[in-house]
Amino acid sequence: MLPDRVRQFRPHVLSEAQREQYFRDGFLILPDYVPPRWTAKLQAALAELIDRSRSVKKTDEVFVLEEGHTAASPRLHRITSPQDRHPTFWEFFCDPVMTDLAADVVGPDVKFHHAKLNVKSEMGTRGFKWHQDIQAWPHTDYSPVTFGIYVNGCDADQGPVSFMRGSHAGPLFSMYDEAGNFVIRISDKDLAGLKEKDIVSATGGPGTTLLLNCRTIHGSVENRSTKARPTLLPVYSSADSFAYTANPIPSPHSGDIVRGKPARWASFDPRPCELPPDFRAGYKAPWTRQKDEEARATAY
Repeated sequence: MLPDRVRQFRPHVLSEAQREQYFRDGFLILPDYVPPRWTAKLQAALAELIDRSRSVKKTDEVFVLEEGHTAASPRLHRITSPQDRHPTFWEFFCDPVMTDLAADVVGPDVKFHHAKLNVKSEMGTRGFKWHQDIQAWPHTDYSPVTFGIYVNGCDADQGPVSFMRGSHAGPLFSMYDEAGNFVIRISDKDLAGLKEKDIVSATGGPGTTLLLNCRTIHGSVENRSTKARPTLLPVYSSADSFAYTANPIPSPHSGDIVRGKPARWASFDPRPCELPPDFRAGYKAPWTRQKDEEARATAY
């Protein structure tokens, strides 16, 4: 659903001013949005999954390990598809706390696409270079929104998510490097035209929620603190927005309508989108791709 159509429906959670800020800036920060009853359940479910990772010795389809991971001291970068690993996460993704908020920016009928939980363990977990999301999972329009929920909160030294204000209204940049590798980052040449004054970093307490448009340029630096920075990242779209490439993080819940009803007509935005590799052959975690790119650069 295109923004002008979304505006025809009254928001349930956001004020009209907040919704317009999201459409104007390409992101919105809601401090302490998720209520304590939910943050406590999310924290408990996260603790269970981290405990499960103790027996994992190398990155697999569920756990993306960080350097130094051991059974005694688990270090995780990501938990893939948390809604398929613990029932609390899917219950949360379907709760009106999330789905009514999604409806405010994508329209009354809401579809789930995928999710991940970026744990970002303490003391050196790498960041994520400046990038845009939609090139990894193109849709027929640009309604997809990622929610970033700081499960335990995030301080400035934990590598908060940062955004380029208004960048969703600009061009989509290539996520490939010069050798044709899909590295999910914007080249230094393309970054040269972006203005530092437009960068906004999002910090806040437990339950602070970020709304990120799929075209918005964003990234983060490494976590230098003594605390992990777990961020839950579900992706929703309007029900009439359809992915037209393979889902890089598939789930039995991909495509589920979590609010409202299924669409009978598709929404289209005529602006083109770069295509990702064919993920049917497998998906490689983006940090691994960026590490490979750095290794190749060092080799020359």
